Amino acid sequence: MTSADWYFDFISPFAYLQSEQLHTLAPVLRVRYRPVLFAGLLAAHGQKGPAEIPAKRAFTYRHCVWQARQLGIAFKFPPEHPFNPLPLLRLALACDCAPDAVHRIFRFVWRDGRLPDLPIEWAELIGELGVPHADALIASAEVKDALRRNTDEAIQRGIFGVPTLSIGDELFWGADATGMARDYAAAGNRFDDPEYARVAALPIGVQRREIKPARKS
Repeated sequence: MTSADWYFDFISPFAYLQSEQLHTLAPVLRVRYRPVLFAGLLAAHGQKGPAEIPAKRAFTYRHCVWQARQLGIAFKFPPEHPFNPLPLLRLALACDCAPDAVHRIFRFVWRDGRLPDLPIEWAELIGELGVPHADALIASAEVKDALRRNTDEAIQRGIFGVPTLSIGDELFWGADATGMARDYAAAGNRFDDPEYARVAALPIGVQRREIKPARKS
């Protein structure tokens, strides 16, 4: 069975939608869960997140609602977005990234529409996960360093967004690439159609110049 690294951040609704489809990758793929800080990926590549562009924000949120309904996945936005995902990412690492724990955290946010900002919400989540010393664990240097390493590793592998499935050197970005990753693995980790190789090697015809902000006089 081929192994795939699944890079995700709980801040991403698309990561949640893909998390609910990961079971369809068996038996061709064994998935390893790798939490990363999406903001770190954006900073490394000089990008804005979808929620930072007003028109894109509105479309993205509506698209998530539409896509969830098309897939038959229970879905509810939390009370605010973006939110700080660090406690949840570190909590996943404190749970050794066990799939059941990761899925429960995702569903807490994106199925139940809740955030761990209030003590009662946080206490309920860690109680369900069975992590009595969660506050101490997520504050530990070991957990913080693990999240930093995951994010740095993702950047080194060329990962630019979440969710991303990484199979060897190939990256499959987005919830809508789940089937593509499954087909790639089922074909023996290769693209059989030569058109895949051709389009990946297309020359760049023109490059956009960097636009610098106007200087104030």
